[in-house]
Amino acid sequence: MRNLLSLLATFATGPVLACDLALALAVDVSGSVDSREYRIQMDGLAAGLRDPIVSEALVRGQAQLMLVQWTGASRQQVTIPWTRIDSFDALETFAATVAEDPRVWRNFSTAIGEALETTMGAFDTVADCKRHLIDLSGDGISNEGVEPVQLHRDLRARGITVNAIAIEESEPDLTAYFFENVIVGEGAFVVSASGFLDYPERIRKKLLREVTQQTASLK
Repeated sequence: MRNLLSLLATFATGPVLACDLALALAVDVSGSVDSREYRIQMDGLAAGLRDPIVSEALVRGQAQLMLVQWTGASRQQVTIPWTRIDSFDALETFAATVAEDPRVWRNFSTAIGEALETTMGAFDTVADCKRHLIDLSGDGISNEGVEPVQLHRDLRARGITVNAIAIEESEPDLTAYFFENVIVGEGAFVVSASGFLDYPERIRKKLLREVTQQTASLK
């Protein structure tokens, strides 16, 4: 009994685990996304975070998660600030907040570059995390503001990787555009969704791929 109490005390007073991953989820809320499609994105993202493998990896890695809604120039907003995922309760609270997050804008353009720029600046407060990653979803090419490729040098300098999910509802070549202009960093990739109905399963698989490295590094 004494040994058990000693072991529990060691866990209780041991060092706080370092953050393995800071993951910013940047969701497209431009005018091409209707209310039903917005709901599909948010519910699908929440479900993906609740996937057993994803949630376990995020908790074990003491991840920091943040949600950004973005659309046209000067219209990007952090709607859920950095949240430390240090327990399954914390993960569930974050996922539930994502599902309930009210839409900020409805009828504006697509400024991917400014979405990346705004999100990039938020990583200053999670500099202690080993990996910095932006997970951007979108259903169209950038048509306003700074071009996303112009942010690549700064993103590389800060050690931030950008992955993307291309929702090809009305842009059949969007995956190629994202590959050439949006993603950046070691191992960066694009996942294609044929439409919004395909989004939930594709974002789940995307999250699984993004946390696989994290899970492996903690074994």
